Amino acid sequence: METRRLHLLVELSRLGSMRAVADTVGTTTSTVSQQLAVLAREVGAALTEPDGRRVRLTPAGRRLAEHAAVILAAVETARSDLAPDTEPNGTLRVAGFATAIRLYLLPLVTSLAASHPRLHVLVREHEPAEALALLAADGTDLALTYDYNLAPTITDPAVHTTALWTAPWGLGVPACADVPDAADSPGLFAHFRTQDWIVNSRNTADETVVRTLGSMAGFTPRITHQADSLELVQGMITAGLGVGLLPIGTPTFPGVRLMPLIGPQVLLRAYAVARRGRLAWPPLTLVTGLLASRSATTSPNGPHLPP
Repeated sequence: METRRLHLLVELSRLGSMRAVADTVGTTTSTVSQQLAVLAREVGAALTEPDGRRVRLTPAGRRLAEHAAVILAAVETARSDLAPDTEPNGTLRVAGFATAIRLYLLPLVTSLAASHPRLHVLVREHEPAEALALLAADGTDLALTYDYNLAPTITDPAVHTTALWTAPWGLGVPACADVPDAADSPGLFAHFRTQDWIVNSRNTADETVVRTLGSMAGFTPRITHQADSLELVQGMITAGLGVGLLPIGTPTFPGVRLMPLIGPQVLLRAYAVARRGRLAWPPLTLVTGLLASRSATTSPNGPHLPP
């Protein structure tokens, strides 16, 4: 049933004549009559009956008019609720990597609880590929993801990506290791070519970076260990299990030395990703904007943040 026809029925119930309805909605009496006839066929019941030179609603017509008033009110409420200029409310589902949630999203959740009490943020921790899969399956509204300048993510035309922040990464090696002076990234990698390499267990981006720099240095890194936790990566390095990428600026274990990667630099790039067509939804617009603002004021040249 079209809401336009329900509106005509409600107006007929209120005004009592086809002509009055036509004058009110700015159409002809014939059009009103035709639309109500279509509505009657849709519901399978007569909605009007002759009453002298006019018509009146049948019992079924009166009952449907009561339902229609409720339906139209609900539709109007939904339109107002979803209008771009309305106060954000409802549940916003966010899936993202740990650092983006912990250091960028959670502080916003705390402030939003006071400024927008009708907005509820549902949080799930996921690596980029997992978060993007949820976004594609409509399992989340906003995905917080990352890639590296040496391992860029392929852009999906079905989504819109908002750049957040960048942070430089380095190579974590044993503190006791002999390291070359002023080596560029391939030179530093070449120095550790005989070492085992530690990569992420839930994302392939850092493995791509390791293999790319290894190729530039003329060797294939021997990737043997995987860990999602950066603390565990540092523990593995301390235990002598290998070397791996770590964010510059992160506190290091006593047994770990963090070497900068330059020429080329390795940069993590963080994003907020949403499906196109939903960008005007007030909760999504608000939170994406706040994340971008927080990213702009939290300089990557200050604390460097791990995922």
